[in-house]
Amino acid sequence: MDSARDAFDAPTPAGPRDLLDASTDAAAIVSAEGVVVGWTRGAEALLDRPASQVVGRSAAELVAMDRDPARVAGVAARCRAGMGWSGVVSVRHHDGRSVDVDLRVSASFRIGDDECFLLSARRRSERWTLGQSVLDGFLTRSPVGMAVMDLELRYVWLNDTLERFGGVPREQRLGRRLSELLPGLQAVAIEGLMSKVLETGVPVTDYEYLGWSWADPHRRHAYSTSFFPLVGDDDAVTGVCYMVQDVTERWHARRLLSLVNEAGTRVGTTLDVMRTAQELADFAVPGFADFVIVDLLEPVLSTEGHGAWLTDAGPAPARPVMRRAGMCSVREGCPEAVARIGDRVDFLPPPHDANLLIDGEPILIPVLDPSDELWTTEQPERAVSIREFGLHSLISVPMRARNTALGLATFVRSLNPVPFRSDDVLLARELVARAALCVDNARRYTREHTAAVTLQRSLLPHALAGGTALELASSYLPADPTDGVGGDWFDVIPLSGARVGLVVGDVVGHGIAAAATMGRLRTAVQTLADMEMPPDELLAHLDDLVLRLSGERTDDTGAQQGATAFLGATCLYAVYDPVTRRCRMARAGHPPPVVVAPDGRFSFPEPPAGPPLGLGGMAFESTEIELAENSLIGLYTDGLVEGADRDIEEGMSRLGEVLARSDADLATLCTSAVRQLVPVPQPDDIALLLARTHALGADHVVSWEVPADPAAVAEVRARATRQVEAWGLGDLAMTSELIVSELVTNAVLYATPPIRLRLILDARLTCEVSDASSTAPRLRHARIMDEGGRGLFLVAQLAHRWGSRYTADGKIIWAEQEIP
Repeated sequence: MDSARDAFDAPTPAGPRDLLDASTDAAAIVSAEGVVVGWTRGAEALLDRPASQVVGRSAAELVAMDRDPARVAGVAARCRAGMGWSGVVSVRHHDGRSVDVDLRVSASFRIGDDECFLLSARRRSERWTLGQSVLDGFLTRSPVGMAVMDLELRYVWLNDTLERFGGVPREQRLGRRLSELLPGLQAVAIEGLMSKVLETGVPVTDYEYLGWSWADPHRRHAYSTSFFPLVGDDDAVTGVCYMVQDVTERWHARRLLSLVNEAGTRVGTTLDVMRTAQELADFAVPGFADFVIVDLLEPVLSTEGHGAWLTDAGPAPARPVMRRAGMCSVREGCPEAVARIGDRVDFLPPPHDANLLIDGEPILIPVLDPSDELWTTEQPERAVSIREFGLHSLISVPMRARNTALGLATFVRSLNPVPFRSDDVLLARELVARAALCVDNARRYTREHTAAVTLQRSLLPHALAGGTALELASSYLPADPTDGVGGDWFDVIPLSGARVGLVVGDVVGHGIAAAATMGRLRTAVQTLADMEMPPDELLAHLDDLVLRLSGERTDDTGAQQGATAFLGATCLYAVYDPVTRRCRMARAGHPPPVVVAPDGRFSFPEPPAGPPLGLGGMAFESTEIELAENSLIGLYTDGLVEGADRDIEEGMSRLGEVLARSDADLATLCTSAVRQLVPVPQPDDIALLLARTHALGADHVVSWEVPADPAAVAEVRARATRQVEAWGLGDLAMTSELIVSELVTNAVLYATPPIRLRLILDARLTCEVSDASSTAPRLRHARIMDEGGRGLFLVAQLAHRWGSRYTADGKIIWAEQEIP
């Protein structure tokens, strides 16, 4: 005994000590002879027997069961085989009562020379017995409706909750089918599910449906139902049980979320105020209301000024001036409406005034009474409509966004018998809030787009002056409004010597910024052209200007200090001389012009492309071509020849074909070409400038060599005077004589030969004196006692305009006179 106890307490044996220390159960070690050799404190607590009373005695004394030697032997054999055993055993407590325990016997092991078994036991927990009365109370008063149907789907039992849900007394339900009692509750579909459960034995869970019940006949409820078969002792299906819950609130919340999400995709698909209002009305009918009207304040529909009421700008006028912007009805043609789309309206639910639009909450009128004095007095026409069409419930929600009052949206029910409730107001408020944001976006965009279009059109030339050198026509087509106004521009600039400058350009980007930049570049081109710069030099100066503009344009997105936004543009500049019929041109990243010869053949002369404006650091080159009389030259932007369905080469070829095969007048040809090449709105602006060339014949241009001798001035002056009179311009003979005299005299005295005088008769009378000097004249204001210095001042007073330009051989001083 002592050796066994020592072995039990020793730290080194493998198995028993570790098992006992790790367990909270009662444990004992029993020898092969059935003697207890080890006893834990858990065992003492379980049977209230100390180790001194148990160790060394037979374990059989602790068993409160009839002895069964065969069973004990079987357990011992199983444990010796290493498999262990578990079961329920009754043991004897110290006070004599029996205690049922879950007993586990380990595989046999040895302590010294003795074979032993480890026994562990745990008191069996007492099971709670469910009384019939408790079960009946649970089934009857459960918050879940429950019913049992027989094989014919007739009611055989139901609880109080289901009786309350349906509103049909229990006595009327028992023995009858669901379809006989509540035909509106999708009875056929529900009975079909129950039949399927009876046939397959497979339960159906969480089937949701909508319907009315006699308990609440004026409101549609949502229910979640589960069905499962009832099985008897012989595993045969004896009926079906179903459980039902009212999930109306959950369904409304889910429907609200679904409708709001769907509204996000169907309302506000464009940046058009009227269409957005109509989309709100179309979306809400018939899913939410039977009749919807959307009225917007007149300033919201205006493109001038701020365009709306600020909600913090003080009291509003008593009756707001609104326009009907959208409406929809379940009845064709909206017969309930007393105003049509676009009509002026002032509807507000009585007794509210315009302050409702500024700071009011949504209005809920669950029951409309057409005989109400407020309606008959303030809205008599609408009172008649309410009575005639059975309008019975109303919600009006002010439309506000970004501290701005926009209008009022009103939802009405008539054919739907269910009146609006407070949860419907939440949905209406959310729908209107989303629509109001879209309306405000559209309003702001429309105002900015209109301003940009107005600005751009004001910056484009209103009249084209080509003189007798060019017959001109132009066409400008703005981009699709959803893409914003672009920066395309064109211009025709009269130059000295009957020459004409043609320019077309395209600023990168859209919106007011692009239109304003286009205006600055157009002005710059006019200024540089007036300075008589050749095309390549003009583009170089224009490139410098774009670089400076880019440096001034700060990054609106809060980029690091010193960062600039790139401002790019393309441009083509050409100068046509009707005297020589030659055209010099240069381009900066722009498509080449199209030239259609008198015989109908078209080509695209390509001067070196040059980089787009704004890159800097690269030179521009010009090319000169000769144009036959009545040739057609076209300058255009890339939007005309480039699109999603074609590349730019294909578009240029189509442009040439369209211009070559038409004999229409130039204006008709220009409009027709744009219409054929761009039949639908494009995301980019389109500009087309057409010019038909004419030459100045020998009868309109005369020139003389001038000897470098002051005595020759008189002869040259006389020749010029006779020529002016021969052209029938006797009124200009005297002024022409003075201008020729001053210009020729200055050239003879101060310039370098050869000197030449040329007179050109075009839209104006031009006098040109050329010499080989590169020194430009300077207008001076002579003092009273000065003998000279008044020549150019006199020319400036007599001529319409005057100036100078450089040539490859020197310079030309010119003066123009208006022809009476």
